[in-house]
Amino acid sequence: MKDKLDSILRQHDELTAQMSDPSAYDDMAVYQRLVKESARLEPIAKAWRRALQVEEELEGAQQMLSEAGQDEELREMARDEVKLLSAEREELEERLQLLLLPRDPNDEKNIILEVRAGAGGDEASLFAGDLFRMYSRFAEKKGWRVELMSSSDSDTGGYKEVVASVSGEAVYSTLKFEGGVHRVQRVPATESQGRIHTSTCTVAILPEADDVDEIEINEGDLRIDTYRASGAGGQHVNRTDSAIRITHLPTGTVVACQDERSQHKNKARAMKVLKARLLDQAQSAAHTERTDERRSMVGTGDRSERIRTYNFPQGRVTDHRIGLSLYNLTDVINGALEAVVDPLRAHVQASLLEAQRREG
Repeated sequence: MKDKLDSILRQHDELTAQMSDPSAYDDMAVYQRLVKESARLEPIAKAWRRALQVEEELEGAQQMLSEAGQDEELREMARDEVKLLSAEREELEERLQLLLLPRDPNDEKNIILEVRAGAGGDEASLFAGDLFRMYSRFAEKKGWRVELMSSSDSDTGGYKEVVASVSGEAVYSTLKFEGGVHRVQRVPATESQGRIHTSTCTVAILPEADDVDEIEINEGDLRIDTYRASGAGGQHVNRTDSAIRITHLPTGTVVACQDERSQHKNKARAMKVLKARLLDQAQSAAHTERTDERRSMVGTGDRSERIRTYNFPQGRVTDHRIGLSLYNLTDVINGALEAVVDPLRAHVQASLLEAQRREG
């Protein structure tokens, strides 16, 4: 590990030198890549520099202890110093192990969030609305931006389907384990007998494709249809053919967007969703060999996999992948999602650390 950390430290120093060169500003795309890579290495370089410094200081404290002789005051001071530095060294070693874990290239990306009502009719649509509000409130707490891209409202409230972009710091790394089937158990408002109904929704978390060369789409592979939007989108939608439907012919992927008055804006939004879906398909195909590894951590991430149950009569949220049960459902559904997200991420980190230790 030491050789790897020394190499990272050299890389970081080289990047810092390159960014300090005035000619680096000649090509802003290149400069931004330098800044991004430097920012990625900065936490590792900083921790390793401190670890080297601590090691040096610890040697000095241990030497002072051995040379203190009968001076009890000096011996006590040296022992305290050794104890503090030893604890910091252990903490830095753990932090560096975490920082060196395999990195998901999508972690810093924004996402396309898709929530769809599943089994359960009107109750499933209402639950889809609850889930979308949960994610929106969580995003607001994190300082992220949520932009509605398309939605299909149900007659009784909620959504048959809702698609939004979520942008901010480390959105994908925070929410990437939310994809799958979410189940709700509660008594619907229309249920006169007080019986508990079970409904489901599917959630998809798609990393946004970078604009530069990540997903190339041939215009000839697209069929673009315009139509008159319907639903609660405002009176203007009934007078203009502003809604856009894009079909990617090679894959059969269909994306529609009708929330904007401008046909141009709807097309741009639909293309963003299409790129995210195609990127997801490509990455899923490329990462099939990692399926077993991912399942051992938090499940496959497949949208057909039931990942969480929200039991309203018991006020309980259960994440089935890690056996986590919390009795603060009201807080979670109102946006306190960190109570579920943080244990999931910690579980994955612990699994990766254990695998790293086994590999030596």
